Amino acid sequence: MKNLVFHEMHQKARLSNKEVNEALKDFGLYSAQWSILFCLKRFGIMTQTEIWQYLNVEAPTVTRTLVKLEQRNFIIRKEGKDKRERIVELTEEAMYLIPKIEGKIAEVEGRLLQSLSDDEVNELTRLLKKLGKDYE
Repeated sequence: MKNLVFHEMHQKARLSNKEVNEALKDFGLYSAQWSILFCLKRFGIMTQTEIWQYLNVEAPTVTRTLVKLEQRNFIIRKEGKDKRERIVELTEEAMYLIPKIEGKIAEVEGRLLQSLSDDEVNELTRLLKKLGKDYE
């Protein structure tokens, strides 16, 4: 039965990514870029290392995505304590747009979760947070 669980999770993740990417088109963004913006909004200024570790993504992938976000004036990267460390923060433009983006994402989330009760949504959230705890 567990193979079915992971299959369903994978399928729903693909569906949610597709829907989020569609919603983000208006902003010229993709879900991977939004993940980084969301992370920075939630936690504030972070190092690139903290971002890729939190998102469970390879460092070069995060670096490429950050370059694109920097080119779009969504983030600023600065040198950290040493030349290898890079500090990342949101720009004013990003801070202005994020509430609008969050509104679009909330619409997608609402559509995807509409068949669940509030209690089921809370339980799903709880279970997803619990999943993989031993790997963190």
